[in-house]
Amino acid sequence: MNMINKTAIARDLIEKIKILKKEKNYTILGHNYVIPELQEISDITGDSLQLARLATEIENDRILFLGVDFMAETLKILNPSKKIIVPTKGATCPMANSLTPELIKKFKEKYPDAPVVLYVNSTAKCKALADYTCTSANAVEIAKKIDSEVILFGPDKNLGSYVAEKTGKKIIPIPGDRGYCYVHNRFSIEDVKLAKEKHPDAKIIVHPEAKKEVRDLCEYIGSTGQMMKFPKEDETKEFIIGTEIGMIHKLSKTFKNKKFYPLKELGICNNMKKNNLKNVYEALLFENNEINLTEEIIEKAKIPILNMFKLMEG
Repeated sequence: MNMINKTAIARDLIEKIKILKKEKNYTILGHNYVIPELQEISDITGDSLQLARLATEIENDRILFLGVDFMAETLKILNPSKKIIVPTKGATCPMANSLTPELIKKFKEKYPDAPVVLYVNSTAKCKALADYTCTSANAVEIAKKIDSEVILFGPDKNLGSYVAEKTGKKIIPIPGDRGYCYVHNRFSIEDVKLAKEKHPDAKIIVHPEAKKEVRDLCEYIGSTGQMMKFPKEDETKEFIIGTEIGMIHKLSKTFKNKKFYPLKELGICNNMKKNNLKNVYEALLFENNEINLTEEIIEKAKIPILNMFKLMEG
Protein backbone atom coordinates (compact mmCIF):
# COMPACT_ATOMS: atom_id res chain seq x y z
CA MET A 1 0.00 0.00 0.00
CA ASN A 2 1.47 3.38 -1.00
CA MET A 3 1.84 6.33 1.35
CA ILE A 4 -1.08 8.28 -0.19
CA ASN A 5 -3.48 5.39 0.43
CA LYS A 6 -2.21 4.93 4.00
CA THR A 7 -2.71 8.61 4.73
CA ALA A 8 -6.22 8.56 3.30
CA ILE A 9 -7.15 5.49 5.37
CA ALA A 10 -5.72 7.10 8.52
CA ARG A 11 -7.69 10.30 7.90
CA ASP A 12 -10.87 8.30 7.36
CA LEU A 13 -10.37 6.34 10.60
CA ILE A 14 -9.66 9.51 12.57
CA GLU A 15 -12.93 11.04 11.36
CA LYS A 16 -14.87 7.87 12.23
CA ILE A 17 -13.27 7.78 15.69
CA LYS A 18 -14.24 11.40 16.34
CA ILE A 19 -17.85 10.72 15.31
CA LEU A 20 -18.14 7.54 17.43
CA LYS A 21 -16.49 9.16 20.43
CA LYS A 22 -19.06 11.94 20.36
CA GLU A 23 -22.02 9.64 19.65
CA LYS A 24 -21.13 7.22 22.45
CA ASN A 25 -19.84 9.89 24.83
CA TYR A 26 -16.33 8.56 25.50
CA THR A 27 -13.33 10.44 26.85
CA ILE A 28 -10.06 9.20 25.34
CA LEU A 29 -7.01 9.10 27.59
CA GLY A 30 -3.68 8.40 25.87
CA HIS A 31 -0.31 7.57 27.39
CA ASN A 32 2.75 9.59 26.37
CA TYR A 33 4.19 6.52 24.62
CA VAL A 34 1.40 5.74 22.14
CA ILE A 35 1.90 6.63 18.47
CA PRO A 36 1.55 10.33 17.50
CA GLU A 37 -1.79 9.80 15.71
CA LEU A 38 -3.29 8.42 18.92
CA GLN A 39 -1.86 11.23 21.03
CA GLU A 40 -3.55 13.64 18.64
CA ILE A 41 -7.01 12.04 19.01
CA SER A 42 -6.71 11.79 22.82
CA ASP A 43 -8.58 14.29 24.98
CA ILE A 44 -5.78 14.08 27.56
CA THR A 45 -2.25 12.65 27.36
CA GLY A 46 0.05 11.92 30.27
CA ASP A 47 1.74 9.21 32.32
CA SER A 48 -0.27 6.34 33.77
CA LEU A 49 -0.92 7.64 37.29
CA GLN A 50 -1.52 11.17 36.04
CA LEU A 51 -4.27 9.83 33.77
CA ALA A 52 -5.76 7.62 36.48
CA ARG A 53 -6.03 10.57 38.86
CA LEU A 54 -7.41 12.88 36.18
CA ALA A 55 -10.04 10.27 35.38
CA THR A 56 -11.43 10.66 38.91
CA GLU A 57 -12.13 14.32 38.08
CA ILE A 58 -13.85 13.58 34.76
CA GLU A 59 -17.64 13.54 35.01
CA ASN A 60 -17.89 11.22 32.03
CA ASP A 61 -18.29 7.59 33.09
CA ARG A 62 -17.02 6.13 29.79
CA ILE A 63 -13.30 6.08 29.11
CA LEU A 64 -11.26 4.63 26.25
CA PHE A 65 -7.71 4.17 27.51
CA LEU A 66 -4.72 3.96 25.16
CA GLY A 67 -1.71 2.35 26.85
CA VAL A 68 -0.92 -1.06 28.37
CA ASP A 69 -2.93 -3.32 30.67
CA PHE A 70 -1.54 -2.46 34.13
CA MET A 71 -2.27 1.21 33.44
CA ALA A 72 -5.87 0.43 32.51
CA GLU A 73 -6.15 -1.60 35.73
CA THR A 74 -4.93 1.36 37.80
CA LEU A 75 -7.52 3.50 36.06
CA LYS A 76 -10.22 1.00 37.05
CA ILE A 77 -8.97 0.76 40.66
CA LEU A 78 -9.32 4.52 41.11
CA ASN A 79 -12.52 4.73 39.05
CA PRO A 80 -14.42 1.51 39.83
CA SER A 81 -17.83 2.80 38.75
CA LYS A 82 -16.63 3.94 35.32
CA LYS A 83 -16.59 1.84 32.17
CA ILE A 84 -12.97 1.49 31.01
CA ILE A 85 -12.29 -0.03 27.60
CA VAL A 86 -9.03 -0.55 25.69
CA PRO A 87 -8.26 -1.08 21.99
CA THR A 88 -6.63 -4.46 22.63
CA LYS A 89 -6.13 -6.80 25.59
CA GLY A 90 -2.81 -7.80 23.99
CA ALA A 91 -0.99 -4.61 25.03
CA THR A 92 0.78 -5.75 28.18
CA CYS A 93 4.00 -5.00 30.09
CA PRO A 94 6.76 -7.64 30.46
CA MET A 95 8.21 -5.79 33.45
CA ALA A 96 4.88 -5.70 35.31
CA ASN A 97 4.37 -9.37 34.45
CA SER A 98 7.80 -10.32 35.83
CA LEU A 99 6.43 -9.92 39.36
CA THR A 100 3.74 -12.27 40.68
CA PRO A 101 1.76 -12.44 43.94
CA GLU A 102 3.57 -15.71 44.75
CA LEU A 103 6.97 -14.01 44.51
CA ILE A 104 5.84 -11.15 46.75
CA LYS A 105 4.62 -13.60 49.38
CA LYS A 106 7.94 -15.46 49.20
CA PHE A 107 9.93 -12.26 49.80
CA LYS A 108 7.57 -11.16 52.60
CA GLU A 109 8.22 -14.45 54.39
CA LYS A 110 11.97 -13.82 54.17
CA TYR A 111 11.73 -10.14 55.19
CA PRO A 112 8.57 -9.94 57.36
CA ASP A 113 9.36 -6.49 58.76
CA ALA A 114 10.15 -4.83 55.42
CA PRO A 115 7.34 -2.83 53.81
CA VAL A 116 6.48 -3.64 50.19
CA VAL A 117 6.68 -0.69 47.81
CA LEU A 118 5.51 -1.41 44.29
CA TYR A 119 6.05 0.77 41.28
CA VAL A 120 2.67 1.59 39.70
CA ASN A 121 3.99 -0.44 36.75
CA SER A 122 2.68 -3.61 38.39
CA THR A 123 -0.46 -5.72 38.10
CA ALA A 124 -3.56 -5.15 40.22
CA LYS A 125 -3.10 -8.54 41.91
CA CYS A 126 0.42 -7.54 42.98
CA LYS A 127 -0.68 -4.09 44.15
CA ALA A 128 -3.21 -5.86 46.38
CA LEU A 129 -0.26 -7.25 48.40
CA ALA A 130 1.69 -3.98 48.67
CA ASP A 131 1.93 -1.45 51.50
CA TYR A 132 2.63 1.49 49.18
CA THR A 133 2.85 2.21 45.48
CA CYS A 134 5.12 4.79 43.90
CA THR A 135 5.76 6.42 40.55
CA SER A 136 9.08 7.06 38.85
CA ALA A 137 8.60 10.71 39.82
CA ASN A 138 7.99 10.17 43.55
CA ALA A 139 9.76 6.84 44.28
CA VAL A 140 12.66 8.54 46.09
CA GLU A 141 10.37 10.74 48.20
CA ILE A 142 8.09 7.83 49.11
CA ALA A 143 11.05 5.68 50.20
CA LYS A 144 12.46 8.55 52.29
CA LYS A 145 9.16 9.03 54.12
CA ILE A 146 8.65 5.35 54.96
CA ASP A 147 9.81 4.53 58.49
CA SER A 148 12.03 1.60 57.55
CA GLU A 149 15.65 1.26 56.48
CA VAL A 150 14.86 -1.90 54.51
CA ILE A 151 12.30 -1.88 51.70
CA LEU A 152 11.08 -4.60 49.34
CA PHE A 153 10.83 -2.79 46.02
CA GLY A 154 9.57 -4.02 42.68
CA PRO A 155 9.35 -4.77 39.89
CA ASP A 156 11.92 -2.40 38.32
CA LYS A 157 15.46 -3.13 39.53
CA ASN A 158 16.91 0.01 37.90
CA LEU A 159 14.40 2.33 39.56
CA GLY A 160 15.14 0.41 42.77
CA SER A 161 18.86 1.09 42.43
CA TYR A 162 18.11 4.79 41.83
CA VAL A 163 16.02 4.89 45.03
CA ALA A 164 18.81 3.16 46.98
CA GLU A 165 21.35 5.62 45.62
CA LYS A 166 19.25 8.67 46.57
CA THR A 167 18.03 7.49 49.98
CA GLY A 168 20.88 5.34 51.35
CA LYS A 169 18.31 2.72 52.36
CA LYS A 170 18.59 -1.00 51.72
CA ILE A 171 16.37 -1.63 48.71
CA ILE A 172 15.71 -5.30 48.03
CA PRO A 173 14.58 -5.68 44.39
CA ILE A 174 11.72 -8.06 43.70
CA PRO A 175 11.78 -10.09 41.48
CA GLY A 176 15.49 -9.15 41.22
CA ASP A 177 17.42 -9.25 37.95
CA ARG A 178 14.34 -10.18 35.92
CA GLY A 179 12.49 -6.97 36.75
CA TYR A 180 13.25 -4.22 34.26
CA CYS A 181 11.78 -2.26 31.35
CA TYR A 182 13.37 -3.67 28.22
CA VAL A 183 13.20 -0.27 26.48
CA HIS A 184 15.09 1.65 29.17
CA ASN A 185 17.39 -1.25 30.09
CA ARG A 186 18.71 -1.30 26.50
CA PHE A 187 20.21 2.18 26.77
CA SER A 188 24.00 1.88 26.99
CA ILE A 189 27.05 4.03 27.65
CA GLU A 190 27.81 3.72 23.93
CA ASP A 191 24.36 5.11 23.07
CA VAL A 192 25.04 8.16 25.25
CA LYS A 193 28.48 8.73 23.69
CA LEU A 194 27.12 8.44 20.13
CA ALA A 195 24.20 10.75 20.86
CA LYS A 196 26.56 13.34 22.37
CA GLU A 197 28.85 13.16 19.34
CA LYS A 198 25.89 13.65 17.02
CA HIS A 199 24.33 16.48 19.08
CA PRO A 200 27.16 18.09 21.11
CA ASP A 201 25.04 21.06 22.25
CA ALA A 202 22.20 18.92 23.59
CA LYS A 203 21.54 17.99 27.20
CA ILE A 204 20.52 14.42 27.95
CA ILE A 205 17.35 13.67 29.93
CA VAL A 206 17.00 10.01 30.91
CA HIS A 207 14.32 8.02 32.70
CA PRO A 208 15.28 6.50 36.11
CA GLU A 209 14.39 3.07 34.67
CA ALA A 210 17.73 3.27 32.81
CA LYS A 211 20.82 1.53 34.22
CA LYS A 212 23.02 3.40 36.70
CA GLU A 213 25.98 3.69 34.33
CA VAL A 214 23.71 5.46 31.82
CA ARG A 215 22.06 7.69 34.42
CA ASP A 216 25.48 8.80 35.64
CA LEU A 217 26.32 10.27 32.21
CA CYS A 218 23.17 12.37 31.86
CA GLU A 219 22.36 15.94 32.88
CA TYR A 220 18.88 15.19 34.17
CA ILE A 221 17.03 12.10 35.42
CA GLY A 222 13.25 12.16 35.52
CA SER A 223 9.89 10.56 34.81
CA THR A 224 7.95 11.41 31.67
CA GLY A 225 6.02 13.99 33.67
CA GLN A 226 9.25 15.57 34.91
CA MET A 227 10.66 15.49 31.37
CA MET A 228 7.86 17.88 30.42
CA LYS A 229 9.10 20.42 32.97
CA PHE A 230 12.86 20.41 32.42
CA PRO A 231 12.93 21.95 28.89
CA LYS A 232 10.69 24.77 30.14
CA GLU A 233 13.08 25.61 32.97
CA ASP A 234 16.34 25.15 31.03
CA GLU A 235 17.64 27.60 28.42
CA THR A 236 19.19 24.82 26.32
CA LYS A 237 17.63 24.54 22.85
CA GLU A 238 18.40 20.85 22.18
CA PHE A 239 17.74 17.75 24.23
CA ILE A 240 18.45 14.05 23.88
CA ILE A 241 15.60 12.04 25.38
CA GLY A 242 16.30 8.69 27.04
CA THR A 243 12.89 7.08 27.16
CA GLU A 244 10.33 5.48 24.82
CA ILE A 245 10.38 7.23 21.45
CA GLY A 246 6.71 8.28 21.69
CA MET A 247 7.76 10.98 24.16
CA ILE A 248 9.55 12.90 21.39
CA HIS A 249 6.21 13.78 19.75
CA LYS A 250 4.73 15.27 22.91
CA LEU A 251 7.86 17.26 23.76
CA SER A 252 8.23 18.58 20.20
CA LYS A 253 4.59 19.60 20.12
CA THR A 254 4.81 21.35 23.50
CA PHE A 255 8.16 23.11 23.00
CA LYS A 256 8.08 24.15 19.35
CA ASN A 257 11.19 26.35 19.67
CA LYS A 258 13.35 23.46 20.91
CA LYS A 259 14.68 20.26 19.33
CA PHE A 260 14.42 16.76 20.75
CA TYR A 261 16.32 13.66 19.67
CA PRO A 262 15.89 10.06 20.85
CA LEU A 263 18.78 8.56 22.77
CA LYS A 264 18.18 5.39 20.77
CA GLU A 265 16.12 5.23 17.57
CA LEU A 266 14.97 1.74 18.53
CA GLY A 267 13.73 2.81 21.97
CA ILE A 268 10.30 1.43 21.21
CA CYS A 269 7.77 -0.31 23.46
CA ASN A 270 6.20 -2.85 21.12
CA ASN A 271 3.21 -3.29 23.42
CA MET A 272 2.38 0.42 23.40
CA LYS A 273 2.50 0.27 19.61
CA LYS A 274 -0.19 -2.44 19.60
CA ASN A 275 -2.64 0.44 20.00
CA ASN A 276 -3.49 1.76 16.52
CA LEU A 277 -6.19 3.70 14.69
CA LYS A 278 -7.94 0.55 13.48
CA ASN A 279 -8.35 -1.08 16.89
CA VAL A 280 -9.22 2.24 18.52
CA TYR A 281 -12.06 2.60 16.01
CA GLU A 282 -13.17 -1.01 16.63
CA ALA A 283 -13.02 -0.48 20.40
CA LEU A 284 -15.46 2.40 20.13
CA LEU A 285 -17.63 0.55 17.64
CA PHE A 286 -18.00 -2.70 19.59
CA GLU A 287 -17.02 -1.65 23.17
CA ASN A 288 -15.71 -5.18 23.75
CA ASN A 289 -12.41 -4.90 25.60
CA GLU A 290 -13.67 -3.75 28.97
CA ILE A 291 -11.40 -3.81 32.03
CA ASN A 292 -13.03 -5.76 34.85
CA LEU A 293 -11.53 -6.41 38.28
CA THR A 294 -13.12 -8.11 41.28
CA GLU A 295 -14.36 -5.89 44.09
CA GLU A 296 -11.87 -7.57 46.43
CA ILE A 297 -8.87 -6.77 44.19
CA ILE A 298 -10.06 -3.19 43.69
CA GLU A 299 -10.42 -2.60 47.43
CA LYS A 300 -7.07 -4.20 48.34
CA ALA A 301 -5.13 -2.61 45.45
CA LYS A 302 -6.53 0.82 46.26
CA ILE A 303 -4.98 0.80 49.76
CA PRO A 304 -1.28 1.13 48.72
CA ILE A 305 -2.21 3.78 46.16
CA LEU A 306 -4.05 5.83 48.78
CA ASN A 307 -1.13 5.29 51.19
CA MET A 308 1.14 6.80 48.55
CA PHE A 309 -1.16 9.82 48.21
CA LYS A 310 -1.15 10.29 52.00
CA LEU A 311 2.66 10.23 52.16
CA MET A 312 2.88 12.73 49.32
CA GLU A 313 0.51 15.08 51.15
CA GLY A 314 2.31 14.71 54.47
